[in-house]
Amino acid sequence: MRVWLPATLLASLLLVLSAGMPVLEPLFNWVQPGKQQVIYERESFLFLLQNHLMLVVVSAAVGTFVAVAGGIFVTRPFGRDFLPLVGQVASIGQTFPPVAVLALAVPVLGFGEAPILLALVLYGLLPILRNTLAGLEGINSAVREAALGMGMSPVQVLVRVELPLAGRVILAGIRTSVTINIATAAIGSTIGARTLGDPVIAGLVNGNTAYVLQGAILIGLLALTTDSLFEALERSWDRRLQSVGV
Repeated sequence: MRVWLPATLLASLLLVLSAGMPVLEPLFNWVQPGKQQVIYERESFLFLLQNHLMLVVVSAAVGTFVAVAGGIFVTRPFGRDFLPLVGQVASIGQTFPPVAVLALAVPVLGFGEAPILLALVLYGLLPILRNTLAGLEGINSAVREAALGMGMSPVQVLVRVELPLAGRVILAGIRTSVTINIATAAIGSTIGARTLGDPVIAGLVNGNTAYVLQGAILIGLLALTTDSLFEALERSWDRRLQSVGV
């Protein structure tokens, strides 16, 4: 239970701040003196947090499925010839700036969540793919041969042996991808997506440092909470493997 405590505390603090930001008005009045309004009120912070989290979760789910499936495909004998191509495609996705993806996607997909989702998926592929490849290729070939010798089919070896052994490394890649995309999702506010970037953009436009701080604090807390959650998941995965003697 202790392993989940940091993530639980951070998540609680995130929710309390999102719901109770107006209570900190005196503090933000000190940060931004002379402003009539120092608490961002165009949208509820809880609503913005929910939308921000939804964008990150959906993009992470799609990116994880594509990257893990691609990693599995190119580590099979029939797919090894495609390894350089898959790696290059994923690398292009991350080296292409998200802002450029938005500029190209908006004319096709319109304003709102769709363009930023596309940018987040492309931007998050590479860490997951790299870790999937590292995890699967790092498994001792003798383990696979032993599993096949026990009568397992190739699919059973993948599901019951390879993925559990590589899971810790794959989780680390997902952790990196999601943490990066929590910050990247904020730029979605520039094209009409409702995210925690809204107060940041509004603060920059209006010269209101208090707004910028409110968005930045919540984005930072969300990143810390998510990172702590993944750390707990990785430790739990290790303990599970140890409990079965792997």
